[in-house]
Amino acid sequence: MSAVPENASAYDPRPVESAAQKFWDDTRAFEVGEASDKPKYYCLSMLPYPSGALHMGHVRNYTIGDVISRYKRMTGHNVLQPMGWDAFGLPAENAAIKNRTAPAKWTYANIDHMRSQLKSLGYAIDWSREFATCTPDYYVHEQRMFTRLMRKGLAYRKNAVVNWDPVDQTVLANEQVIDGRGWRSGALVEKREIPQWFLRITDYAQELLDGLDQLPGWPEAVKTMQRNWIGRSEGLEIRFDVVDPAGTAPEPLHVFTTRPDTLMGVTFVSIAGEHPLALKAAASNPALAAFLEELKHGSVSEAELETQEKRGMDTGLKAVHPVTGEQVPVWVANFVLMGYGTGAVMAVPGHDQRDFEFAHKYGLPVMQVIALKDPKNEDERTYDPAAWRDWYGDKARELELVNSGEFDGLDYRGAFEALAERFERKGQGQRRVNYRLRDWGVSRQRYWGCPIPVIYCQACGAVPVPEDQLPVVLPEDVAFSGTGSPIKNDPAWRTTTCPDCGGPAERETDTFDTFMESSWYYARYTSPKAREMVDKRGNYWLPVDQYIGGIEHAILHLMYFRFYHKLLRDARMVDSDEPATNLLTQGMVIAETYYRDNADGSKDWINPADVDVRRDDKGRITGATLHADGQPVKTGPVEKMSKSKNNGVDPQAMVDKYGADTVRLFSMFAAPPEQSLEWNEAGVDGMARFLRRLWTQVQKHAAEGAAPGLDATALDAAQKTLRRKTHETIEKVGDDYGRRHSFNTAIASVMELMNAVAKFDDASAQGRAVRQEALEAAVLLLNPITPHACHALWQALGHPEALLEDVPFPRVAPDALVREALVLAVQVNGKLRGTIEVAADTPRDRIEELARAEPNAAKYLEGLTPRKVIVVPGKIVNIVAG
Repeated sequence: MSAVPENASAYDPRPVESAAQKFWDDTRAFEVGEASDKPKYYCLSMLPYPSGALHMGHVRNYTIGDVISRYKRMTGHNVLQPMGWDAFGLPAENAAIKNRTAPAKWTYANIDHMRSQLKSLGYAIDWSREFATCTPDYYVHEQRMFTRLMRKGLAYRKNAVVNWDPVDQTVLANEQVIDGRGWRSGALVEKREIPQWFLRITDYAQELLDGLDQLPGWPEAVKTMQRNWIGRSEGLEIRFDVVDPAGTAPEPLHVFTTRPDTLMGVTFVSIAGEHPLALKAAASNPALAAFLEELKHGSVSEAELETQEKRGMDTGLKAVHPVTGEQVPVWVANFVLMGYGTGAVMAVPGHDQRDFEFAHKYGLPVMQVIALKDPKNEDERTYDPAAWRDWYGDKARELELVNSGEFDGLDYRGAFEALAERFERKGQGQRRVNYRLRDWGVSRQRYWGCPIPVIYCQACGAVPVPEDQLPVVLPEDVAFSGTGSPIKNDPAWRTTTCPDCGGPAERETDTFDTFMESSWYYARYTSPKAREMVDKRGNYWLPVDQYIGGIEHAILHLMYFRFYHKLLRDARMVDSDEPATNLLTQGMVIAETYYRDNADGSKDWINPADVDVRRDDKGRITGATLHADGQPVKTGPVEKMSKSKNNGVDPQAMVDKYGADTVRLFSMFAAPPEQSLEWNEAGVDGMARFLRRLWTQVQKHAAEGAAPGLDATALDAAQKTLRRKTHETIEKVGDDYGRRHSFNTAIASVMELMNAVAKFDDASAQGRAVRQEALEAAVLLLNPITPHACHALWQALGHPEALLEDVPFPRVAPDALVREALVLAVQVNGKLRGTIEVAADTPRDRIEELARAEPNAAKYLEGLTPRKVIVVPGKIVNIVAG
């Protein structure tokens, strides 16, 4: 079916896009396999959550991937670009409550709608590999892998402190706790210790850290964030013996410190409210017991701990300083968590901001034990905690221990070695490498997730479900109220028999964290319908050649993504060490915001589509009114598109209005991929006008009949100039697509070429041949970005209907780039005074002679003596005169 509409002179995107998409569907154009003699290329964008509608962030992300995929296919690669749905998770439960429907029904309906939206944008996706992570044929592999990890000891269960909503009866993520209350119920959140399942990602901490050095194609910002999150540190683990007022000796405290040089400045020890010593002390101290109860409320996030008011209470216990033997108080502090390290911290308020604030509040001693070795003035000799921190950050200044007895005068390294040797000899401590990274807690007390395949038996304990009984299927047809989990409330689902002893048992009613599904989905695309999670096809496609997604996923998803790949490798499912060779993190899509103030001081945010905006000649907003009533609205800042600011733009509305190619073109033209893209409908309209001009130029040229073959030896100067522009554009765009991923400059280059074509007024046979070459190049160069229009225009230029991705990307003809004449700028004392045109092989002395004779340059040389002439070949001639 031809993609050229009957009224070819007018560009109407609807029939053009419909025809191209039908051709792709009918020919199964983007389905790929492994039986190819071409080099493979796996391009993957992070899979979407089926929220119900695409947003502009999706459009930008998937268009970037589509441009790369189509370009790589045109350059001779066997390209895989798949799509699936990250379909489990909390939003479906919330929607189910709001809409009084089952999460599964809501999810599947959204998938159907969003799939149709993606197809309307014309993405070159292999839909034969599509899956939703909420289907049993997907998550059965996840369950099987988990049972194997249990048997290897890499999956385990332990108690962990979580945010507990007592009304919704569920665990909350840190971001779901707002001012200490559950985001939905408004109930005061409790810190509760409950059993949770974990994966031992810490066993891979050093490998995850070292692997970052093998990823030159990943952004440095992402690698830095991962390094900081893994947080490798070398230090000492030191034992503090403990005594209580009654004279008994409780279990000792063990602390890890990277700063053993400050040990002599310890004036107290801080412990977590859940620490066994705190609980023991509270048993006979009602005030302390009440304080520990207070600490159960609030979030367990590190960010909140850093910013909240420092609070604490003396336990009455004493810690014995391991060097001096002095006793220092043991305090419970609200900024120490049991889940991090040992739950105990040696406090050095003289040289730690958090400890200083705490000591200052409670009147605890502050000691200086570090000083500048070479103070330059009296101010530097005077101890000041703030100044000391500045000095310590200055690597050029030397520091030494003071007030530290036998260790006085030592620097950091000297003190570290001396203390390490002492403690190891006496059995009071040891050198340790510690990591900030903690094991991955993978269980969630929610319904809409993959069931954890574990059975609890009173006789046998926690038993993995046998592989021949997998999958453990999550029931989808449930009544969901949001209070409690349907599977927990369903005895028929929950009760079972122990696979080991045959006795009565119960299923685990927690489900997996949804990061589990998104940590291995990339591998499943390579092996559709495989019996195992990944089969031998995985080694053909993996690692991913180009991964695309937001930088907000730098730590959690991308860390788990890398970790799970190492689990697959150790299970001998894949051969590679890392899941993706290159990573592109696209910027946000931002937009203007508009609002009116409400009587209660809140803001009523108004969607930009409902606002009439007045701008000055520089595009700045000078006023805005609401469509509905013509009354003014206020202009807010430009912010990320979000529901909270009501500044989102519906991609489908834009596609309906302008066509998919225009939306794609604007998404790639408005900003480089890594930067934020500011949505501006005036810019979208500009892209629509450019596409119409391209369409008109091609149709006008085609209407004049077939062009003859191009004879490169028979071109005049103007024809050579246009041909050179064509091949310079091919060279530039190829580099922009392939190496730089600079799609906005690629589009700008094609625009410049089309401007040159528009000015080229030559109806001769060779003139039409040169124009034909330029138009064909423009169509092929734009095809990765505007594939529907290019599909039709290729036919208009006299070619049969074909998949343009199988038409080779244009090649640069070296002879076309040769310039017979050069235009050189002429400067006098560095200031531009004119230009000269010379043959490419003009000798230097002749160039100098012509430059001096250039009329305007000659005027500025009057009365001056030329002292030196600088010739930059092919660019400028600068005459230095005085």
